[in-house]
Amino acid sequence: MTALRSLAYQLYLYTASAIITLGALPLLVLPRRFTGAGIRFWSRVQLWGAAHITGVRYEIRGQENLPDGPCLIASKHQSMWDTIFWAVAAKDPAIVLKQELTYIPLYGWYALKAGMISINRGSGPSAIRKLVRQGRRAVAEGRPIVIFPEGSRMAPGAPPAYKPGAAALYTHLDIPCVPVALNSGLYWARRAMKRQPGTIVVEILPPIEPGLKRRDFMARLEGAIEPATQKLVEEAQQTLSYRD
Repeated sequence: MTALRSLAYQLYLYTASAIITLGALPLLVLPRRFTGAGIRFWSRVQLWGAAHITGVRYEIRGQENLPDGPCLIASKHQSMWDTIFWAVAAKDPAIVLKQELTYIPLYGWYALKAGMISINRGSGPSAIRKLVRQGRRAVAEGRPIVIFPEGSRMAPGAPPAYKPGAAALYTHLDIPCVPVALNSGLYWARRAMKRQPGTIVVEILPPIEPGLKRRDFMARLEGAIEPATQKLVEEAQQTLSYRD
């Protein structure tokens, strides 16, 4: 049954995406906020489908830790679900994504028009400079920035591999950083079609105030995210094992 529901959701995802992205093309000639609203609508549609077709729902803990204004949201990244979630959970976010994604027809057009932050991870220091420059623009617009500090999706339990992007934004933008733990990879695995019914937990942790040195910040960030993520993974695994 889980496999059939997962297949049904894939059909729903592609069908809904085709209808929405084609129907929303006029938004590309309107001000940026309209494209952002279109992305939020698409994300809500996908989260609704995940909940009602596959049984993948979500719970947010620590919502009170998310500032009302510009901040750096540094989120654990285990699944495609994470990017869908943050388009809805954060107010008009500037999400950091790989430059290659902006080359995808329609998807890339909307991402660029909505003011997402794209970086070429292979270009070294110039990528960091571009990241900071785009980050300053987002902060000037009053937007939160969402970054996945490890850059790529990591399977639950995989050793952490934090990249320098989060530290560059933190040290140059003088805004608080909000660490986020989650366990999405247990329900919506990377590189797999199967969706495991259950409740993804997203835990928004207390902010790290600006002003720390780079090394101290990275230690605080990883020290906040990793234990909290491991706790959420273990919590979910107990539920999944009991169900089995």
